[in-house]
Amino acid sequence: MDAEGKSMQDRIVESYRQDEDMMILVFAQWCVNHGLDPAELYRKAYPGQPDNERLGRVLELTVPKEEAGDIPDQTILGVLSMYGNDDLAAVVAEAAAARHARP
Repeated sequence: MDAEGKSMQDRIVESYRQDEDMMILVFAQWCVNHGLDPAELYRKAYPGQPDNERLGRVLELTVPKEEAGDIPDQTILGVLSMYGNDDLAAVVAEAAAARHARP
């Protein structure tokens, strides 16, 4: 692969990584908005994996729920599914259903 092709590949990989970070931020903010621990939900979805370092870094970018905009359940589920995080989407759907079931 020539230098130009390698550079294009690097840009594509970097763009995907940035998009993934945005997906992680949306997930983390959704959790904060609903009083849930994002790391706990992640561990529940992926029990065999180590703690997600990127999630830890992105958590620093979340804001208190009073300052955040609403993130509808369907939006977070769609974003997670778009990136193939089906196990996490299932845990999020379960948490959302439990939240709606509370009186």
